[in-house]
Amino acid sequence: MRTMVAAALAVALLGSSASAEDTVKLAVGQRGNWDTSVSEVGQRAGIFKKHGLVLEIVYTQGAGETQQAVISGSVDLGIAAGVMGVLGAYSKGAPVRVIAAETTGAKDLYWYVKADSPIKSLKDTDGKTLAYSTNGSSTHGIVQAFMQQYQLKAKPTAMGGPAANLTAVMSGQVDVGWAAPPFGLDQLDKGDIRIIASGSDADVFRGQTVRLNIANADYLTQHKDVVVRYMKAYRETVDAMYKDPALLKVYADWLGITEAKAKRTRDDFFPPPAIEPDKIVGLEMIVKDAVALKFTASELTKEQLAELIQIPPR
Repeated sequence: MRTMVAAALAVALLGSSASAEDTVKLAVGQRGNWDTSVSEVGQRAGIFKKHGLVLEIVYTQGAGETQQAVISGSVDLGIAAGVMGVLGAYSKGAPVRVIAAETTGAKDLYWYVKADSPIKSLKDTDGKTLAYSTNGSSTHGIVQAFMQQYQLKAKPTAMGGPAANLTAVMSGQVDVGWAAPPFGLDQLDKGDIRIIASGSDADVFRGQTVRLNIANADYLTQHKDVVVRYMKAYRETVDAMYKDPALLKVYADWLGITEAKAKRTRDDFFPPPAIEPDKIVGLEMIVKDAVALKFTASELTKEQLAELIQIPPR
């Protein structure tokens, strides 16, 4: 009898432990980018489990799709939403809240052409197709900034993720594609493609936060404790991705790339401040730029920003 009671108690405890894990649904833009991989790597390394969380991750073709999934409530959190798109959506009444900075600076994003293309710089793109991922994404914002800054007469075109862009560029469907490492490094090394611009060439986005992590407003209100735990695990993962070689291996193994390429992606394109989640850099200018780039009709007020930005404290 005692054995049966002990066994029943063990099962009950196991069930209690399992039920203590909360499931969080995520939409993540651009599978495999170093910055967007925090949740995936942290889950594979057991960090989110340690905080009582199980992540259900859906990958999108860009921040526009990610943001729409959050707004509709089909996911709880969105990772790597374009800052301009978020401000624009909030200004129109969308139920979005910011829970973290995702990427600051745009050094990782680059625009490229086929090696034999006559296009040498952005100034050669008049009448040419200039790609971005989805409406409201960071690449969309940067292309809009390129258009204004260089007074371009290019044709901005939504082309989805890096894989779709490479196919379109190499087949001649689009003139200038975009990508972010590790995607495209092999083609660059082999000389199949040439970079003509970087996200950091857009004055508006240089040194500013360009992508955010967002939550559905209702979800944040009802599950604030879960979001707090998510951010604790997120911060712990970010720290470990730079300090623990084991997490670099997790990232490389997940994507099927060498650890050397994973390290190159991290070290050449993502210095640690780039994915610091606790501070949105350049917010005063961002709200002005959102108006200039026609994402918002007017600058968000301090009161609106206080409602929109709800980063859980450490």
